[in-house]
Amino acid sequence: MHPRIEDYALIGDEQTAALVGRDGSIDWLCLPRFDSPACFARLLGDEDNGQWRIAPKGADTCARRGYREDTLVLDTEWDTPDGTVRVTDLMPQRDQAPDVVRIVEGVSGRVTVRSTLRLRFDYGSITPWVRRSGGHRVAVAGPDSVWLRAEPSVRTWGEDFGTLSEFTVSEGQKVAFVLTWHPSHHPRPPLTDPHDALRASVAGWRTWASRCHYDGPYRDAVVRSLITLKALTYDPTGGIVAAPTTSLPEELGGVRNWDYRYSWLRDSTLTLGALLTAGYHGEAEAWRDWLLRAVAGDPADLQIMYGLAGERRLPETELPWLSGFAASSPVRIGNDAVNQLQLDVYGEVMDSLSLARTAGLSTRPHMWEIQTALMDWLSSRWRQPDEGLWEVRGGRRHFVHSKVMVWVAADRAVRALEEHPELEGDLDGWRAMRDEVHREVCEKGFDRERNTFTQYYGSRDLDAALLLIPRVGFLPHDDPRVLGTIDAVREDLDHGGFLRRYTADGTVVDGVPGSEGTFLVCSFWLADALHMSGRTKEARELFERLVGLANDVGLLAEEYDPVEGRQLGNFPQAFSHIGLVTTAFALFGSDQAG
Repeated sequence: MHPRIEDYALIGDEQTAALVGRDGSIDWLCLPRFDSPACFARLLGDEDNGQWRIAPKGADTCARRGYREDTLVLDTEWDTPDGTVRVTDLMPQRDQAPDVVRIVEGVSGRVTVRSTLRLRFDYGSITPWVRRSGGHRVAVAGPDSVWLRAEPSVRTWGEDFGTLSEFTVSEGQKVAFVLTWHPSHHPRPPLTDPHDALRASVAGWRTWASRCHYDGPYRDAVVRSLITLKALTYDPTGGIVAAPTTSLPEELGGVRNWDYRYSWLRDSTLTLGALLTAGYHGEAEAWRDWLLRAVAGDPADLQIMYGLAGERRLPETELPWLSGFAASSPVRIGNDAVNQLQLDVYGEVMDSLSLARTAGLSTRPHMWEIQTALMDWLSSRWRQPDEGLWEVRGGRRHFVHSKVMVWVAADRAVRALEEHPELEGDLDGWRAMRDEVHREVCEKGFDRERNTFTQYYGSRDLDAALLLIPRVGFLPHDDPRVLGTIDAVREDLDHGGFLRRYTADGTVVDGVPGSEGTFLVCSFWLADALHMSGRTKEARELFERLVGLANDVGLLAEEYDPVEGRQLGNFPQAFSHIGLVTTAFALFGSDQAG
């Protein structure tokens, strides 16, 4: 039986990440970066597409597992008739090369343990040549080389194009495995001491987590979300991936399978706000600097997403040799949405840089020049339709959220000039633009009969992104149109007590067949909107139910199916965890934050 998405836990080194199942198998790992080809791809196929399982011989899923407090170090334990054994998994902070460290420890009795390593480079399609070298197993194919060693050494042999090890541990005994990747044309990097790596990782994560300013209810969930966001950060550049996976389905057996191993501009303001509020100014500044580098250039070339270092070409390709998670195909790498026009990202960038300036992050000499260039482009093109926040593939429309974010761009530009007289810009022109956009949205994007804003001009459909109208300041939270929109969205988009992104029959708009689950960040937005409108009790009840959707180690995917009671979409999803952090601070931060 195929594992569920929520059966996985995350380990990582802030440059890539692995998913570890309840059965002790690493089923997904891309090396050396989040967006590199996977060497373990069982997640999207089967065992022959690559995995590394360590578990008691003959055992199935674990008895229990969990992260060590305030870390990304995972402990998994099995109880067997012969005793109990623990496997500790981590990826230490990288020196030169990425390492996966797996430490097997006898807890009680005497347990026989088996390690099964099947390396399959290039997303499970290439079986490497494996040889022995000085106590190591070395796997090489094309540009990739992986070294495996055990301390102390254990019996290891090749079988069925895999590398197997078997050994016995008694109480207190440990066997540590280290898997190291490097380019095949480079010499082997220095050896990593697994036990030193464990101690350093635990200390490093706990020091980082101790900086969190939040000390209110659900602190464990907030800290776990922040650690997850840190783990999804590509440390060399400060870029944050939306998720470390590709093609985990939004509908089991369906075609809504996308590659999320890139950085989206739509997440920028919420990400920056979450990091700043929680006290992580260094990470916020690194994200802001990544944003500035990524968007630099001709404003007409602004993209909705970029690679980890700001790469612009992310061509979408299908991998036919992978059957997909739970037979959900196609499996895709790259993302064609990169070529879409989404006017909302101009507002996101302007809002993020405004927030950075207000928060006192160190300025950059070219920051305002980039903002004025974006405004000059937007001022003459905001009237055109676009693909919108949700990256629809059914044609461009005048999406209300996109226009609201155009208003945000103009508003933040005007505020910057009003608050910082030393800056130069078209104050009168941007004020006029702000007013015109506001009038148009209220005239063309509002359904007076139902007292609600709509998904796009002339439509009766609704969109959860409309809940952001009071948050961005387009209208006050107590405006009757805002209150009407909150109620309408809550009623129309509800599915099992949580929110869909937009009206259920939205395939006409998004252009993709099939359906999807409820979108978790949208339900966090609803909690925020309810709180802003004075319905804090309802907001807290919804927040509590959302926190309850996290898996046993506190992780959230992009979506949730309330009928089947399971998570859907790429995992873990940064947007969902950003929503959790932001809503926790909104509901409890004013009187509980430290």
